[in-house]
Amino acid sequence: MKNLCNELAQEHAALDEIVKDLSASKWDMITPFDDWTIRQEICHLAYFDDKARLATIDPDGFQTDMMESLTGITSVDEFLANTTKELMKLSPNALMAFWIDERTKMINAIETLAPGDKIVWYGPPMTAESFVIARMMETWAHGQDIADALNIKRTPTERLKHIAHLGVKTFGWSYKNRGLEKPSETVGVELKSPSGETWMWNQGQTKNSITGSAEDFCLVVSQRRHIDDTRLVAIGPIAREWMTLAQAFAGPAENGPAAGKFKIT
Repeated sequence: MKNLCNELAQEHAALDEIVKDLSASKWDMITPFDDWTIRQEICHLAYFDDKARLATIDPDGFQTDMMESLTGITSVDEFLANTTKELMKLSPNALMAFWIDERTKMINAIETLAPGDKIVWYGPPMTAESFVIARMMETWAHGQDIADALNIKRTPTERLKHIAHLGVKTFGWSYKNRGLEKPSETVGVELKSPSGETWMWNQGQTKNSITGSAEDFCLVVSQRRHIDDTRLVAIGPIAREWMTLAQAFAGPAENGPAAGKFKIT
């Protein structure tokens, strides 16, 4: 858990490097994610890292806080808007100080747990290991939104293996979340890591398979790119369908960007 939490901290630090020297005006730049600003993206991460810290150290307190935050809420968009309302009032420096403090407390609490220990959350409880990987995916994905807004090309890291694994693991969820029946066949996944290693899941599945870079795969399952705007190769109808439905995060079913929104790089 300490090693995994250290990788999450590294993901936080990588995003810090992108935003730490931004001018005040750039904090209000629009990102490709639902027209959120960079400020909203950081507020979103800060809010949920704060709640993750609470869920880890005080599960009952988290449950109470969650119920209060959902009272009278009629939509996900309304809930998300409420979560960032107070944080949006902070200056960039104050916001970053709050986020760094809360995420540090979160990591300090989680790294003392065993991988299988359960942490309560907005959906079903998650194991501590899965919880950290989910926070890593969130940080990386929203960091991608910010990089896209600023026209920055990030250097991919081996941390993507955790996000790729989450993408494969949520194959069934991506269908169930849309009220669709999970295919009986699995999809083979073979990805090239940033360092040149080969990462494989469901080996031997050749009728339906996905091959390409780990970064492209993570961009698709986190709904930051359409498969047609990547170099991924999908063989078989199930593989192609999955890549258009993939959702490696909790919450209502959502659609990623349409094909053609981003140039293949």
